[in-house]
Amino acid sequence: MSHRLAYRPVVDYLPHRPPMVLLDRLVEASESHTVCEVTLQIDSPFCDGAAVPGWVGIEYMAQTVGVLAGWRALERQLPVRIGFLVGTRHYQSHVSQFHAGDTLRITADEDLMADDGLVAMSCTIRHLDGTLLAEASLLVFQPDDLEAYLQRMASVRENASAL
Repeated sequence: MSHRLAYRPVVDYLPHRPPMVLLDRLVEASESHTVCEVTLQIDSPFCDGAAVPGWVGIEYMAQTVGVLAGWRALERQLPVRIGFLVGTRHYQSHVSQFHAGDTLRITADEDLMADDGLVAMSCTIRHLDGTLLAEASLLVFQPDDLEAYLQRMASVRENASAL
C-alpha cells in the first residue's frame, strides 16, 4: 500500500547531513517503492552555476534508496541506519547534465532482497514532464550491526595484508 502523506523533512530519513543531503523532499513511499524530488539550484551541491553532471544521478538514486530504508525504519519506530552503495549495473544517463531550475523526480523500486541485507533496486530519474533522464540498477547493503560489520571488515583487511 502506498502512502501519500505529509512526510518528514528528507534529512530525517537519511544518516547524511547538509550539505550532502542532495534531495529536497519525499513524495511517495511504500514498503518497496519510493519517490523523491530535487529542484536544482545554482548553488546545489555539484552544480557549476548552471548544471549538475549526469553522473551525480547515481547519488540521487542512492539517496532515494536511503530514504526508503529510513522511511521503513521510522515506520517501525527504529533508528535510521547507514547503508552502503555496493555497485551499479547499467547506469545510463540520457543527458550529460541536469540543469539548474529543473525538478528531478527519482524513483526506486525494490527488485530483490537477500537475507544478508543486500538489496537490488531499479531506479530512474525523470524530469517532471515525464522525460526519462537516467536509469540504473543499484545494489545496496545495510548491515544489521554496523560496528560488528566494520570490525569484521577491518579484520579481513588485516589478514589479507599479512599474506
